[in-house]
Order: sequence, then structure tokens, then C-alpha cells
Amino acid sequence: MLKTLKNAFKIKDIRTKILYTFLMLVVVRIGSQLPIPGVNRSYFSEWFAQQSGDAFNFFNAVTGGSFMEMSIFALNITPYITSSIIMQLLTIVIPKLEEMHKDGEDGRKKIAAITRYVTVALALVQSVAMAVGFGNKGLLQEFNALNVITVVVTLTAGSAMLMWIGERITEKGVGNGISIVLLINIVSRIPADLATLYEAFVKGKTLAYGILAVLIIAAVIILTVLLTVVLQGGERKISVQYAKKMQGRKMVGGQSTHIPLKVNTAGVIPIIFASSLMQFPVVIASLIGKSGSEWVKYLSTSNWCNPNNLKYSIGLIVYIVLVVFFAFFYTSITFNPLEVANNLKKAGGFIPGIRPGTPTSDYLTRILNNIIFIGAVGLIIVAAIPIFFNGVFGANVTFGGTSLIIIVGVVLETMKQIESQMLVRYYKGFLND
Repeated sequence: MLKTLKNAFKIKDIRTKILYTFLMLVVVRIGSQLPIPGVNRSYFSEWFAQQSGDAFNFFNAVTGGSFMEMSIFALNITPYITSSIIMQLLTIVIPKLEEMHKDGEDGRKKIAAITRYVTVALALVQSVAMAVGFGNKGLLQEFNALNVITVVVTLTAGSAMLMWIGERITEKGVGNGISIVLLINIVSRIPADLATLYEAFVKGKTLAYGILAVLIIAAVIILTVLLTVVLQGGERKISVQYAKKMQGRKMVGGQSTHIPLKVNTAGVIPIIFASSLMQFPVVIASLIGKSGSEWVKYLSTSNWCNPNNLKYSIGLIVYIVLVVFFAFFYTSITFNPLEVANNLKKAGGFIPGIRPGTPTSDYLTRILNNIIFIGAVGLIIVAAIPIFFNGVFGANVTFGGTSLIIIVGVVLETMKQIESQMLVRYYKGFLND
């Protein structure tokens, strides 16, 4: 990785893209510190401290702390992420959108434009809900129409600006703009989380205990990262053979290739869906003043794996079931074995030992189901490690398995982008010579 970056900085075009990306991220972090006019910034800090659950912890992590600080980027890119997921699901359901998706670059541009409009609409709805819902409880210094409109406009504009920054990084930077903005937000919270771990397990302890605690914390973090790397990079390659055929006087075809099926086919989506579904009732309970109810404790991850109250770990079992369900559900709508089998048949391809058509589809479905289950188990392990240490040892940090999966995935993908851009440049240089 370091060697790739070193070589990238030697190339002027790529060095310019990296510096452009860096400057855009500086703008993101500066905007995350700018307060919204008329807002009581200490309100959310105090409100967070009073919550029994951790419904907003992940949201605060992906916004880089700007949500709790109520900065102009408080909503951050979460409306864009939500709208992207919605559009991806609707593309499977609505035939018109499916046609756009298959219509090449023009179709994808139209879907991207629709995604932008949905993003602004979601940001508007969320900002109105926050300004009105929290405004009369202390969020606003004065609860009046002017302050409500100011908050709504600022939050919506901030989310739209971050979407624009992400697209500019994709276009003029190193690529993966939205993902890189999400990455820098999560990474920005890690120093605070490490400070929390230091305060809890090292500060004030004996030298031997402190060293042991540091070693254990480092080992857990490294192990989790390694598991995440393996999970993100693992794939099952299905061999495909193309039959030879005559074109004019020549025999063409007959080459071998493969269909790569990633172990973690759904990425971090199952974790996000499962967490959102379980935390939604907790959020509602917090808003109506019922956050201390007994049933809320079953849904709060901070109460799971607690040796003193193991009954609340029933929520962890429900969480695991939801992760497995959403892993199968999301993959089923994004990967169609029957369509792949038909495309192979039309192109004259086949899987060795498997007849084309329905048998190929059944074979792919069987392999895919096994891979999805393995990937879901991997996701659960990565996500459960921080939950376990939080419950048993009280290691309360905002970055968990979900954050690590995002960090590792984005870093690996960005490095691949940089390497591919370097490779393309070398090819261009060779052709020009």
C-alpha cells in the first residue's frame, strides 16, 4: 500500500488527483466544525449522555461527530446513502428504472440525477423532523419560524454540498468520492475512541496492568481488521468455458474465464439494515421520553453480552437472525442466477460439468447460498467482537465492526483505483511512444 502511494506521487496527474482529494476532505472536516446559527450546540451532548441505548452512536460516527456537534454537515452524506439504497432496490422493482440501468452510460446518468433529487428530498424531511422535533425541547435557542427555517435550509444545503464534494472527488480526484467522505468521517472519530479506551483501561492503573490492557486492545483491533480484510477480499471463482465457433475461416472462442462470487456479497448492507431496524424503536422511544423502558434494553447493543444481565442478550440473537436474513435478501435482488445462466447460454459459455440453462442456474443458486451464509457469519463475527468487549469490559467506542468493514473496504477499493489509474497511464505512454 505504501509502495503504491509512493509510486503514485511520482506521477504528476495522479499526484494532482490525490492533493485535490485531500483539499476536498479538509473542506469536509472544516464544515463539520461550523455551527448552525441559532442552535444550542450543548443540547445534543447533554441529550446523548442521558440516553440508555446507543441508537445514534453509529450515525454520529459516520457523520464524523458533526451530528452531535450540530454543525452545518450534521446530516452529512447519510441521505445520499439512503437514497442510493432506495434507488438500487427500486431498480429491481420498477421496470422503467431497470431499463435505465441497462441502458448504458446515459441510463446510469439519469438514475444518478434521480438519486440526487431523492437525496435532497430526504435531507429536507430529516432536517424538518429534527428542527421541529428537537427545536421546542432545547435544540434551538429560540423556537420560532426563522430559526426553524434556518436549520432546515442549512442542514439540507450541507447534505447537498457533501454530495457535490463526493461527486467532484469521483470525477477529479482518486474516485469513490462518497465512500472516501464516509471514510474520513469514521476515521476522524478513532482518536476520541482510543482516548476513551485509554481513560477506561490504562489511566490510573498499574504499569503492568496498563501494558497488558494496551496489548489486548491492540490485539483485538488487529484481529478484527485482519478478519475484515479476509472477509472483504474472499471470493469463490466459478470456472466458465466458452465453446469454439467458426467466424469466417477461423475458429474462435474456446477461452476459459471465471465468475467471481464475493464471500461478502452484500457488503455492509445487512449490518446497516439490521441495526437500523432494531434501533428505530429505540429512537422513537427516546423521542417520546420512554428510553428507560424495559423492552428498550433488549434492543440496545450496550446491554448485550453483559454478564450481570444476560437476558438482554436475546436482542443479539434477534440481531444475528436479521443480519443473515438481510444478507440473503439483498443478494437475491442484486444477483440473479437465472439471468447469469441465460447470458452464459447466449454467449456460448458453460460451467464445466453443468448443463446450460436451468441446471446452471440451480448450481449457481446453491453455491451462492453457501457463500452468502459464510459471508453473513463473517459479518456477524466482525460486528460481534466490539459488542462483546463493550458488554463484558465496558469498552464503549463508536467505531465497531460496521465501521471497520467500511474503512477496510474503502481503503482497499481506493488503492485498486489508484493502481488502475497508474496502469492506464503506463498503457497510454506505451501507445504514445
